[in-house]
Amino acid sequence: MRTRTLLTLAGTVAALTLPLAAPASAADGAVLTTGSVGGTAVAAGEVLTAPLASGTAATFYSSATGTSGISCTSSQFTATVTDNPSAPGTATESVSAHTFNAASCTTNVVGVLGVTSITVNNLPYSSAVGSDGSVTVTPAAGSTIQTTVVLRTLLGSINCVYQAPSLAGTASNADNTINFAAAQFTKVSGSSLCFANGYFTAKYAPVTSSGEAVYVN
Repeated sequence: MRTRTLLTLAGTVAALTLPLAAPASAADGAVLTTGSVGGTAVAAGEVLTAPLASGTAATFYSSATGTSGISCTSSQFTATVTDNPSAPGTATESVSAHTFNAASCTTNVVGVLGVTSITVNNLPYSSAVGSDGSVTVTPAAGSTIQTTVVLRTLLGSINCVYQAPSLAGTASNADNTINFAAAQFTKVSGSSLCFANGYFTAKYAPVTSSGEAVYVN
């Protein structure tokens, strides 16, 4: 089994958009807490991790509402908290890794036999998590969010490179999730077998710090 770094494909992809419960505001607590809403503040330097929610897949499709593209069932992100102010407010994180197991990925793109790897370039990214449940992922100044997908074809391997200026997602306390729904990437290089736009959908849960569920306040 080969594990590759992904965005927060990013590669981070089945319509996985579920109803979200709005995070509660804790007037005297931090934006990110463990144990419960208004619980113990997550300290700067703590590492947050989350796999794909059980039974879901991360998808990278050629259209926002279609089902043609790539689907993977094994993925995880890792981020370090850089600032966790009092709520209401915005906590910040540094996303250092987003991994995908390429062996868990399948594709139904005509002419493509399989997925060799999905690699997220230009890490680390910055992530801002607001008390309202908003999640925004941005690259370093002067950089871009970029994902390279390597596909197997009858004629050999092809590289498909996709970019996005930022990614928007949502956090929910109902099941300690971070969701991305049809976040758009644009192809910047690759053969005609690489679709022109990629739409990334994924649900990561539970988000944990030292094994405890993380809540947004």
